[in-house]
Amino acid sequence: MIRPIQPADVPVTVALVHELAEYEREPQSCRLTEEQLTAALFCEAPALFGLVAEDDSGEVVGTALWFLNFSTWRGVHGIYLEDLYVRPAARRGGHGRALLRELALIADSRGYDRLDWAVLDWNTQAHAFYRSLGAEPTEEWTGWRLHGGALSAFAGT
Repeated sequence: MIRPIQPADVPVTVALVHELAEYEREPQSCRLTEEQLTAALFCEAPALFGLVAEDDSGEVVGTALWFLNFSTWRGVHGIYLEDLYVRPAARRGGHGRALLRELALIADSRGYDRLDWAVLDWNTQAHAFYRSLGAEPTEEWTGWRLHGGALSAFAGT
């Protein structure tokens, strides 16, 4: 059901990321292309990694895209889950749980200390799902971002 992403999975994975952007009410913000994802995942020293979930027929119905982070306080790497998405028709089939369990196994087997991700405030269904796994929100922290024109302006370009 869960396996590492392969080059042949790139088109469906890009489609899944675009579906996630639609679900998160920001389809105009998603510009990911197959070429970009291929380059990120399958270069000489990738910084992005991926898993896919297949249904019983072998169709890819979900994905998890992640990268390593590092805790200076703990002194070890962790995994940051950038995207987790399962198509609506395949939800409640255990795919999301299985993708997260595989990431937890990867983290644990490599001696990483944590698995982090962000969830939109309004996505209460996801909040309930993650709490059911034993995950806790990091309520004391607020995410910040420089992007687009503000990033370029700050960089002085």
